[in-house]
Amino acid sequence: MTGEDAQAQTQRIAQAFLDQHAPFDRLSSPLRDHVLAHCQLCDYRAGATILEPASGRAQYFYLIVSGRVDAQRPGVGEAGVEHFELEDGENFPMAAMIGQRATRTIYRAGSDVRCLRLPRKAFEHLLGDSPIFRDYCLRGVSSLLDQVQRDIQHHAAGHLGGDLSLETPLKDLVRGKALTCEPETSIRDAVQAMHAREVGSIVITDNKQRARGMFTLHDLRAVIAQGHGLDERISTVMVPDPHTLDRHTYAFEAVVEMAQRHTRHIIITQSSGKVVGVISERDIFALQRINVVHLTRAITGATTVEALVQARANVGALIDTMMAHGAGVEQITRIITLLNDRTVARAIELCRSAEGAPSDAFTWIAFGSEGRSEQTRVTDQDNGLLFNPGDEPADAVRARLLPLAREINEVLDRCGFSLCQGNVMASNPALCLSLDEWEAMFADMVGSATPEHILHSTIYFDFRPVWGDLAAGEALQQRVIDLARSNSVFLHTLAANSLSIKPPLGMFRDFITDKDADGEHRLDLKVRGLSPFVDGLRVLALHAGIAQPNTLARLRALAQAGELSSEDAGAFERSFGFIQLLRMREHQRQAAANEPMHNRLDPDALNPMDRRILRAAFREARRLQKKLEVRFQL
Repeated sequence: MTGEDAQAQTQRIAQAFLDQHAPFDRLSSPLRDHVLAHCQLCDYRAGATILEPASGRAQYFYLIVSGRVDAQRPGVGEAGVEHFELEDGENFPMAAMIGQRATRTIYRAGSDVRCLRLPRKAFEHLLGDSPIFRDYCLRGVSSLLDQVQRDIQHHAAGHLGGDLSLETPLKDLVRGKALTCEPETSIRDAVQAMHAREVGSIVITDNKQRARGMFTLHDLRAVIAQGHGLDERISTVMVPDPHTLDRHTYAFEAVVEMAQRHTRHIIITQSSGKVVGVISERDIFALQRINVVHLTRAITGATTVEALVQARANVGALIDTMMAHGAGVEQITRIITLLNDRTVARAIELCRSAEGAPSDAFTWIAFGSEGRSEQTRVTDQDNGLLFNPGDEPADAVRARLLPLAREINEVLDRCGFSLCQGNVMASNPALCLSLDEWEAMFADMVGSATPEHILHSTIYFDFRPVWGDLAAGEALQQRVIDLARSNSVFLHTLAANSLSIKPPLGMFRDFITDKDADGEHRLDLKVRGLSPFVDGLRVLALHAGIAQPNTLARLRALAQAGELSSEDAGAFERSFGFIQLLRMREHQRQAAANEPMHNRLDPDALNPMDRRILRAAFREARRLQKKLEVRFQL
């Protein structure tokens, strides 16, 4: 091949690489031309060393066009060495190029490899002139995740409309100064002021303009019904100590607060506490078309099972709308948890109000993903029932409660929470227990770490009370934490079990997949993707005595307690969130196509950027498992 032909080939291959792989696909035309003018095409045979510490200060930035690069660097794991692979679209050695030093990693061609090589001066020019590339260099996968989120939002918004994000600060939603008055103002004068301003609320403030109470037109009904005189002071009928949010808080938090507190108004303040405005649900929802509060009210106000089922039918559309308006994975799962908890509570209340239903008090407990507050559209039931038998035999109380529990399970099934195939439900006599019986069951699990008990612990150790005597459920939760933390043999066995599910990264392919009944090869995002994080962080949390059942809350608590570095916690959080995001996006696609809902994904259907981030996420899961190996000497 002549020099001219080789140059043309390099240009063609480089052009295709820049078009297909982030963040290079977003470079400006002059910077793309700069890269094309300076990059070199290099081929390496399998087994060849591409770069190593002995090479000295890194002189080139490598972009992998095809093939697999095997990397080895100092770290945790066997003999203090960490192994990982890089494939199409990835690059190296980023840290060494930025630090202007030698790499600490040995890079070898795991197969025949083709790379584009960018000299140091060209790399530095790109780093200095491209904010997009600089952001990628500084934040790595995090910057790509931002782009994925924007792409998903743009795609969904194209179908649903709307241009305001849930990440909008509340100060941007405030329309004019809040209407305020002093505590001595009469009810009559306050209502007249509201009428004159055509607003539905007034904030009662002290002499420093801090909120001391709130009064709305909705409250006026109760004032009249209760016979209050309109000349009474507003302080006698106001809602005292109203909840406030700082003006820099995002709109999403206002959505959650309104839904949880069943309120139509939120007071916005400065950091000093001074009132700056009031936003109503109309301010948010009229613009966002997100009706979390309305849907919550429809669920909690359902007077029949049929009405409850009908209200639940709108949850899928709500999730789509939230994704379109920029809600993140954690925001969406929090809303889903809120709605699911309200649904469970209303189902219990409707069943208890039926003629002949037992009046015994109990606590409804959620296990598994529901217990972790990590449910998505695809969910089944994992629940149990805790009761106090008092002076009666536990069997007598259980006999009365089991038919009610079965009815509740069936109502929830109608609401979209499918019956658990493993019978992990409150209608199972083994999961309808008194406090003493629950404690005995958990003590038996911890004291005898059999394979069956270890399997059960992956379900039952992620629990939280949802309805009833929440304090009793929380007391049981703390008791379980204390039992597990004090038994090193149990924790060691649980840690070993958490390593049984390996992240689906292959040596010779991007991902390890399983063949489904239809002949397609897919990977299970929940089992193979999320479980390594969920199981690993559960063990670390139990070891540290952390009672939080939610995976991300556990992760942050571990970092705060010094059990994980902030860098590791951030990397694990981003990786967990991306896998969950892919799962939600696949559920959205399945729902739109009216397909059966499942968690299995064909990785070949992903675009290059998604594949690249997913590989990085699985590597983080593997790194977490390496930490468990070291911590528990496995």
